[in-house]
Parts: sequence; structure tokens; C-alpha cells
Amino acid sequence: MRAFLVPFLLVLSSSMMATAWLGHLKFKDSWSFWTALAASWLLVLPEYLLNVGATRAGHGLYTGAQMATIHLTGGVVFVVLVSRYILDEPIGSQQLLGFALLAISIVLIM
Repeated sequence: MRAFLVPFLLVLSSSMMATAWLGHLKFKDSWSFWTALAASWLLVLPEYLLNVGATRAGHGLYTGAQMATIHLTGGVVFVVLVSRYILDEPIGSQQLLGFALLAISIVLIM
């Protein structure tokens, strides 16, 4: 059970962080800096709890490098998804090539 729960929590954490990093840009013209900062921190605090809990639960089952790879991969994927579907930015051929290279690196690390 832990073998599935830890990656799930790490990816959920990544999705929250990507939304905190970029989601406020959708409201760049209507939110003040302080509102954007507060909204981002409301997402980051639970994200941090998930991340720390997942890495503590996963230690010994996964290496630190493996857990970091899961978290960072989720972060990259969700940054692209937030960029595409919340900010309406296109996904280019260089990004697709980057995903292919990322997939190779994930296999090598895991």
C-alpha cells in the first residue's frame, strides 16, 4: 500500500506546487501582489505537509533520489498542464522532446 501511496502523495504535492507557482498569473491583472501571494501560500502550506509526510513514509522503501525524481517529474508535468490549460500557453515541440528525454532519465533513476 505504501508503495502506491507515497508516489500518489508526491504527485499530488507537485500538482499543488505547480498551481501555486503559476496559477495566480491567470489573475495577474485583477489580483494584487499580496492577494496572489496569499493565495499561493494557501496552496503551498498543505503541499509542504504532503511532501514531508510522503518522503518520511517513503524513506527506506524508496531512495531520496527516487522520491525527488517522482516529485520533480510531477512538478514538470503539472507546470506544463497549468501553463497549457490555465494560462492558455501552447505546448511546443521542444517541450515534447524534453518530455521524451525526461522519460528516459526517469527510467534510469528509478
